[in-house]
Amino acid sequence: MTNSEDLKAVSVPFKFLDNNATVPQYAYEGDAATDLCSTIECVLQPFERILIPCGFSLALPHGYAGFVLPRSGLASKHGVTVLNAPGLIDSNYRGEIAVSLINLDPHEPFSIHKGDRIAQLAIFPIPLISYDVVSELKETVRGEGGFGSSGINNSH
Repeated sequence: MTNSEDLKAVSVPFKFLDNNATVPQYAYEGDAATDLCSTIECVLQPFERILIPCGFSLALPHGYAGFVLPRSGLASKHGVTVLNAPGLIDSNYRGEIAVSLINLDPHEPFSIHKGDRIAQLAIFPIPLISYDVVSELKETVRGEGGFGSSGINNSH
């Protein structure tokens, strides 16, 4: 078992763009992603979408990418999720981090306040890919089975 003291942190340069911004934090030790917070007040009406600024920019190291993910509690309790989940932050992007949220609840508006945790940011190493064009691909058990090919239950 490893504790957080054994893990080497990846240094990510961070720049405040708004006085209401907060540095992304882990909610619990062992979490895979840090929380992103709103720098504005707004009400997200049913089926409305809005781009919520987080008030900072960062410089992800080359070979890494950031993925903006929904918060499970907002999604399950309020129907609020990240519209383009996962949102992708490339290592060469230097603009403000913002989250595209949508309220999928058909009846209830959702209020967002400054400092509210609205999404999560996970940062992963991303290998450089080169595509090798071939005339045939190696066969697998799955083959070309795609959408729904494994069925719904375990008795296929």
